[in-house]
Amino acid sequence: MSIKGRPYTNFQRALKTGDLLLIRAAAAELPTVNLQDALDICIVVAEKEPELFERAALRWLARYCLERRDANLAGLRQAADAFAGLTSDREAALAVLHRLSRP
Repeated sequence: MSIKGRPYTNFQRALKTGDLLLIRAAAAELPTVNLQDALDICIVVAEKEPELFERAALRWLARYCLERRDANLAGLRQAADAFAGLTSDREAALAVLHRLSRP
């Protein structure tokens, strides 16, 4: 089944609930989790399990470096600063992160 089939729909529904247990279970059913979806998971982790957020952000940054052919130090710095700024200027931080996570 393609990523747009039922497992992905279930994943998207789980994201909307904000329940990390459901999100993790739905993500496990996917063949892969793309960078944008991984970012959405990080954002939920920041809200629901802040003690695990830094580790999740670091993993996302590593994936950004590995998966994006156009990744560079400036983009990495922007992403790290945006993760650090999620609590102070959420909308601006999310805008940067979403822009960087798009293919």
